[in-house]
Amino acid sequence: MITLLLALSGAALAQDTVEVGVIHDADKQVVQRLKYPKAGKLELGVHGAVMPFDPWTFTPNAGVSLEKHLSESLAISAAAGAGYGLKTPAYNTLAGPTYQSAPYTYRYLASLLGGVQVAPVYAKLAWNGKKVLHFDVHGSARAGLTVEQSVLPGGGLAFSPTISLGLGARVFVKEGRALRLELREDVFAQRRRLTDSTHLAHNTNLMVGWTMFPGASE
Repeated sequence: MITLLLALSGAALAQDTVEVGVIHDADKQVVQRLKYPKAGKLELGVHGAVMPFDPWTFTPNAGVSLEKHLSESLAISAAAGAGYGLKTPAYNTLAGPTYQSAPYTYRYLASLLGGVQVAPVYAKLAWNGKKVLHFDVHGSARAGLTVEQSVLPGGGLAFSPTISLGLGARVFVKEGRALRLELREDVFAQRRRLTDSTHLAHNTNLMVGWTMFPGASE
């Protein structure tokens, strides 16, 4: 009798089982609330940077940035910077009395860029098993103007239309504060006075900065 009752109960449970099917990639959504949301917020930043890969100038520079986050993944972005290209030892060697052949190059002075930023990745990482770091990964596409000065006397200034691409990360330190890292490549058409010619030039910028979200609760 007991065996019969157990068999009937098992059959009833089997009939009550609901088939949920397969969860496809297209059905996946964020299942946790973001600890540091950006949507609808302004982000203000200050940055220090260097341009280390030019053989003729080494350029420390500083800048400011502004993002208006339309969503968690899309923002309108603007960046302005200023600095000064210092002659490298390689330049001084060629320009010295031994070779007397100074390269015709330009040093960075300033730039102003505007465009969009896309942040498709938000993630968190356990640091040493104790602290959890929240961060995003973003890319930027901007356009604007770069101002440079001829290192050779008489070369004057060059005002160059610029296209800029960047890849970076935002590490959230606390509510309303983040550490910002970015690698940016600026490509521009530079008109050179002494040779009356136009050259395609570029600046590679390694940036680290501190950003704030005004109005975010502490």
